Amino acid sequence: MTNNDFVLQGAPSISQELLDKTVTPTVMTNYQLKTAGFWVRFWAFVLDGLVISAIIGIAVNPIFYLMDWSLSESVWYAPISIISAVLYYCYFVLMTKFFGQTLGKMALGLRVVSLKQDKLQWSDVLFREWIGRLISNIFTPLYILVAILPDNQGIHDYFAETTVVHEKVYIAKETVQATVQTPATIQEAAKEPEKLEEKPEE
Repeated sequence: MTNNDFVLQGAPSISQELLDKTVTPTVMTNYQLKTAGFWVRFWAFVLDGLVISAIIGIAVNPIFYLMDWSLSESVWYAPISIISAVLYYCYFVLMTKFFGQTLGKMALGLRVVSLKQDKLQWSDVLFREWIGRLISNIFTPLYILVAILPDNQGIHDYFAETTVVHEKVYIAKETVQATVQTPATIQEAAKEPEKLEEKPEE
């Protein structure tokens, strides 16, 4: 028998090593905040629309009446349209950045959260509440994506990597994790703990 034969016979095979290992599935349960669906977010948006209309009616319209400016022009470049748009986007940007929720979301117990970090950054809020919301307002049917996309994301959520969650509602998600154990590990775990010798009291 040559040296090569001796080495080949003495080395354990890969299949034998795999058979000697036991794969034990471990089920892990994680609790996370439930994402908000289409209709609850729709009603929060309706409430926000009423709030913005009230702000414009209280703070802007009286100035236009005093200055005798027209409030009936509907073109996008009309003064009332520009001021209303500025207030609209400022409301969503500032409320989301500093509170994580608008008044409509507060009323229904909703909050905007980031999917990539713990705290909302200015870049997240601007992408979500300005650029993303502008696109969603131009193409209104895109709001239906909230009911379709994972984590109930709208197109503005998708751009900013955010979503809207219920503040106090949690759901359980189970994940299966495989744990590989060798016979030595199993025997070690099965051993009874050694009893400590009790010292006689002096």
